[in-house]
Amino acid sequence: MSDRIEEFAEFRKRMNERILAEDNQVVRRFFALDTQTYKAGALALKTKEMLGLVASLVLRCDDCISYHIAQSHAAGVSREEFFEVFSVGLVVGGSIVIPHLRRAVDFLDQLEAGAAASPSD
Repeated sequence: MSDRIEEFAEFRKRMNERILAEDNQVVRRFFALDTQTYKAGALALKTKEMLGLVASLVLRCDDCISYHIAQSHAAGVSREEFFEVFSVGLVVGGSIVIPHLRRAVDFLDQLEAGAAASPSD
Protein backbone atom coordinates (compact mmCIF):
# COMPACT_ATOMS: atom_id res chain seq x y z
CA MET A 1 0.00 0.00 0.00
CA SER A 2 1.33 3.46 -0.83
CA ASP A 3 2.61 5.83 1.82
CA ARG A 4 -0.17 8.32 1.02
CA ILE A 5 -2.89 5.74 1.63
CA GLU A 6 -1.26 4.43 4.82
CA GLU A 7 -0.62 7.94 6.15
CA PHE A 8 -4.21 8.97 5.42
CA ALA A 9 -5.67 5.90 7.16
CA GLU A 10 -3.35 6.15 10.17
CA PHE A 11 -3.90 9.90 10.66
CA ARG A 12 -7.68 9.53 10.34
CA LYS A 13 -7.78 6.66 12.86
CA ARG A 14 -5.48 8.40 15.33
CA MET A 15 -7.31 11.71 15.20
CA ASN A 16 -10.77 10.14 15.36
CA GLU A 17 -9.71 8.30 18.52
CA ARG A 18 -8.25 11.52 19.93
CA ILE A 19 -11.39 13.53 19.14
CA LEU A 20 -13.78 10.89 20.48
CA ALA A 21 -11.77 10.68 23.72
CA GLU A 22 -13.01 14.17 24.59
CA ASP A 23 -16.12 14.49 26.74
CA ASN A 24 -18.29 16.15 24.09
CA GLN A 25 -21.66 14.58 23.31
CA VAL A 26 -22.29 16.74 20.23
CA VAL A 27 -19.11 15.52 18.55
CA ARG A 28 -19.75 11.91 19.57
CA ARG A 29 -23.34 12.02 18.33
CA PHE A 30 -22.33 13.57 15.03
CA PHE A 31 -19.72 10.87 14.46
CA ALA A 32 -22.34 8.22 15.35
CA LEU A 33 -24.83 9.81 12.94
CA ASP A 34 -22.22 9.71 10.18
CA THR A 35 -21.56 6.04 10.90
CA GLN A 36 -25.27 5.21 10.88
CA THR A 37 -25.85 7.11 7.64
CA TYR A 38 -23.44 4.93 5.67
CA LYS A 39 -24.89 1.59 6.79
CA ALA A 40 -26.85 -0.38 4.21
CA GLY A 41 -30.57 0.32 4.23
CA ALA A 42 -32.99 1.11 1.44
CA LEU A 43 -29.84 2.14 -0.43
CA ALA A 44 -26.93 -0.26 -0.64
CA LEU A 45 -23.67 0.69 1.08
CA LYS A 46 -21.99 0.91 -2.34
CA THR A 47 -24.58 3.46 -3.51
CA LYS A 48 -24.26 5.53 -0.35
CA GLU A 49 -20.47 5.65 -0.69
CA MET A 50 -20.75 6.79 -4.31
CA LEU A 51 -23.20 9.51 -3.22
CA GLY A 52 -20.74 10.56 -0.51
CA LEU A 53 -17.98 10.70 -3.11
CA VAL A 54 -20.01 12.97 -5.40
CA ALA A 55 -20.86 15.29 -2.49
CA SER A 56 -17.20 15.35 -1.43
CA LEU A 57 -16.06 16.24 -4.95
CA VAL A 58 -18.60 19.05 -5.18
CA LEU A 59 -17.65 20.34 -1.73
CA ARG A 60 -13.95 19.96 -2.67
CA CYS A 61 -12.91 18.12 0.50
CA ASP A 62 -9.80 16.07 -0.35
CA ASP A 63 -9.91 14.09 2.92
CA CYS A 64 -13.57 13.22 2.31
CA ILE A 65 -12.83 12.33 -1.31
CA SER A 66 -10.01 9.99 -0.26
CA TYR A 67 -12.16 8.41 2.44
CA HIS A 68 -15.08 7.77 0.08
CA ILE A 69 -12.78 6.43 -2.63
CA ALA A 70 -11.33 3.93 -0.13
CA GLN A 71 -14.79 2.98 1.16
CA SER A 72 -16.23 2.74 -2.35
CA HIS A 73 -13.30 0.58 -3.46
CA ALA A 74 -13.87 -1.71 -0.48
CA ALA A 75 -17.59 -1.86 -1.37
CA GLY A 76 -16.72 -3.10 -4.86
CA VAL A 77 -17.03 0.02 -7.00
CA SER A 78 -15.34 -0.66 -10.35
CA ARG A 79 -13.01 1.75 -12.13
CA GLU A 80 -15.72 2.40 -14.72
CA GLU A 81 -18.20 3.23 -11.94
CA PHE A 82 -15.65 5.53 -10.30
CA PHE A 83 -15.25 7.50 -13.50
CA GLU A 84 -19.02 7.85 -13.85
CA VAL A 85 -19.14 9.11 -10.27
CA PHE A 86 -16.26 11.48 -11.04
CA SER A 87 -18.13 12.79 -14.09
CA VAL A 88 -21.26 13.50 -12.02
CA GLY A 89 -19.18 15.37 -9.44
CA LEU A 90 -17.42 17.32 -12.17
CA VAL A 91 -20.64 18.30 -13.94
CA VAL A 92 -22.36 19.32 -10.69
CA GLY A 93 -19.31 21.07 -9.21
CA GLY A 94 -17.84 22.60 -12.35
CA SER A 95 -14.26 23.15 -13.40
CA ILE A 96 -13.16 24.07 -9.87
CA VAL A 97 -13.44 20.33 -9.09
CA ILE A 98 -10.67 19.46 -11.58
CA PRO A 99 -7.72 19.80 -9.13
CA HIS A 100 -9.58 17.57 -6.67
CA LEU A 101 -10.36 15.12 -9.45
CA ARG A 102 -6.65 14.87 -10.20
CA ARG A 103 -5.88 13.98 -6.59
CA ALA A 104 -8.86 11.59 -6.52
CA VAL A 105 -7.64 9.67 -9.55
CA ASP A 106 -4.11 9.57 -8.12
CA PHE A 107 -5.48 8.17 -4.84
CA LEU A 108 -7.56 5.60 -6.73
CA ASP A 109 -4.55 4.59 -8.85
CA GLN A 110 -2.47 4.07 -5.70
CA LEU A 111 -5.27 2.15 -4.01
CA GLU A 112 -5.69 -0.13 -7.03
CA ALA A 113 -1.93 -0.62 -7.34
CA GLY A 114 -1.79 -1.64 -3.68
CA ALA A 115 -4.69 -4.04 -4.13
CA ALA A 116 -3.08 -5.56 -7.22
CA ALA A 117 0.19 -6.06 -5.33
CA SER A 118 -1.54 -7.76 -2.38
CA PRO A 119 -2.65 -11.37 -2.62
CA SER A 120 -6.44 -11.68 -2.40
CA ASP A 121 -6.37 -14.91 -0.37
